[in-house]
Amino acid sequence: MARKECLLLIFIKNPHPGKVKTRLGKSIGHTAAVAVYKKLLARTRQAALEVDCTRYLYYGDYINPEDEWPGSSFEKRLQVKGDLGDRMRHAFASGFEEGYERILIIGSDCPEMNAPLIEQAFETLKEKEVVLGPALDGGYYLLGMNRYHNLFDDVAWSTDTVFETTLQKIKRSGASFDTMPQMSDLDTIEDLKKYPELQ
Repeated sequence: MARKECLLLIFIKNPHPGKVKTRLGKSIGHTAAVAVYKKLLARTRQAALEVDCTRYLYYGDYINPEDEWPGSSFEKRLQVKGDLGDRMRHAFASGFEEGYERILIIGSDCPEMNAPLIEQAFETLKEKEVVLGPALDGGYYLLGMNRYHNLFDDVAWSTDTVFETTLQKIKRSGASFDTMPQMSDLDTIEDLKKYPELQ
């Protein structure tokens, strides 16, 4: 893939106790929840490294130049202030302004994230304007566009209506779209029980 063709945006949180996986932390303790989150980060990182694309890693609080994400493979940036919609809007808009043709965003909460899934989404964007990956909790684990659409206003983030609200925005925009397989996010002790290798 050409340098300016495919861009993968990865949103992560800096892994500190009480700041990540807080619902899980109430069940297993916040230090243990950080350990689980670091395993999710490792899965996300490996999946991203296996895809031939440019990778922008967006940190929530501060850029850590010394962490497990190699600067040679990930351009490290800081998320802007505001709600999740503001932060994603800025990341997508920046990518398109820089000339990328197909842009995907993923988080770091999906234990099933893998390279073929990301590659499938990039392939979908050759034919469709938008691709959306629904999460079992009503959110989404992946969003991609081949040109900018504002899908980020008036969304009740961190609720079970995020996917449906976004889907309706896509339909109202008239953009062609496709959806990915439904996947789970890992947020609670019940979620963690499904993935013993992350415990």
